[in-house]
Amino acid sequence: MSREEEIRNIRIQKIARLEEAGEYAYIPEVRQEFTIKDILQHFEEFQGEQKYLSVMGRIVVKRGAGNITFAKVFDGTERIQVVLKKDLLGKEKMKMFEKLYDLGDFAVFSGTLFVTDRGEKSILVDDFHMLTKSLRPLPEKWAGLKDQDEIYRKRYLQLIGDQEAFQRFITRSKIIRAIRHFFDERGFLEVETPILQNSTGGAMARVFETHHNDLDIGMVLRISLELEHKIIMTAGYPRIYEIGKAFRNEGSDPTHIQEFTMIEWYAAYATLEQNMTWTEELLKKLARDVVGKMQFEVKDSDGDTHTVNFDQEWPRLRFPDLLKEHAGIDIQDVGRKELEEKARQYGLSAEDIQNTGDANLIDYIYKKSVRNGIIHPTFVTDYPGDLKPLAQQNDDNTARVAQLIIAGAEITNQYAELVNPLRQRELLEAQAKAKQEGDDEAMDVDERFLTAMEHGMPPMTGFGMGIDRLVALLAEQGNLRDVIFFPIMKPR
Repeated sequence: MSREEEIRNIRIQKIARLEEAGEYAYIPEVRQEFTIKDILQHFEEFQGEQKYLSVMGRIVVKRGAGNITFAKVFDGTERIQVVLKKDLLGKEKMKMFEKLYDLGDFAVFSGTLFVTDRGEKSILVDDFHMLTKSLRPLPEKWAGLKDQDEIYRKRYLQLIGDQEAFQRFITRSKIIRAIRHFFDERGFLEVETPILQNSTGGAMARVFETHHNDLDIGMVLRISLELEHKIIMTAGYPRIYEIGKAFRNEGSDPTHIQEFTMIEWYAAYATLEQNMTWTEELLKKLARDVVGKMQFEVKDSDGDTHTVNFDQEWPRLRFPDLLKEHAGIDIQDVGRKELEEKARQYGLSAEDIQNTGDANLIDYIYKKSVRNGIIHPTFVTDYPGDLKPLAQQNDDNTARVAQLIIAGAEITNQYAELVNPLRQRELLEAQAKAKQEGDDEAMDVDERFLTAMEHGMPPMTGFGMGIDRLVALLAEQGNLRDVIFFPIMKPR
């Protein structure tokens, strides 16, 4: 029998002993008048009134025995010390707490406020009761939960003992709330679009496939929110946004996960330049007002740490210029042979080279030669048009797009959106042909989307950003799984 199973059996026996003493091990309902944070904020006032208070939460520290015992209680807002004295509670009550109450239990403690000789704000307890008896032990106080696989599988155990991680997820919530507020203030309408779709587009990615039993049709999980948003814009709403899940059936690494949270927004009668201005305003506001700083320690894809400074102008550089400067490639005058040779120099295998189109080879070379070296926030514009079939196309075969790059990672995708249905059909048909020839990340022709476009879409700009990646950046975490409560894990 494992040590944990032994502890579990002992604690089950304690339930019977609690019941013999007239206590319940599990209270289904309780009313909290003040949180611990409320009590600490009004401590002097409540102490001066000799206010009788009750605090409830999880016992996270317990020390001492005999005449006096100290414990700390955490209710999710703050921790406070509770002090139990035998001359106030009596011998039997003290013995009950010492023998039957464990770390991890939820309990309620009642009494009055005082400050210990060491200056710690505390509650002198004259009564206490069990709320929830925990059967399994918490991780050891000092060692904590160290195994990374176990952390991802049992995040709750990490959060019980790791206050930095606990606060990180509160910060994530505040970031999302601030994003909503930013767009609400600018007249954007929040919308919801379907996750389960007949076909999906808006990005180049492999899909998760499923089956609708009632309709007896194949369906997929969305990889992007884009097409539905543009269809909504046809109806005449000037500005919309959505925060929601997207799914891409691709490989995993610290900066990629198959289920992730996105924000996408679209604004009619606004330009790509306005789009980039809003983006810079939003991210600087999140850094300053939510996180409270403008410099962040961020790891790049090679594991090297860089100091990223948000508090400066964010430059806007063209993709073709960067590629020419760093890789010696002119995308207007480059042949297949030169692309293959350059891709080989940057480590792409011969098999992958043969299965990769020209535009994706250019993108691979760019990522290896340019993107990984961009540390401070920088907008890169004018990507190859074949990579961006939903964006306006420039005369030089590039697209009117921008990506925000920070520490070598793509943070946003931003378009001057294509609204010409005839040109859009040509580009999607070219994508469909590439898919038939083996590119399983290419897009399908979506007739529903094209029909809506033929009814007329306003000139507009659009934006997509992964929330998880943004939170990881602002929380200085190198792995997306460290800002997701339940990252995808292979079952044991």
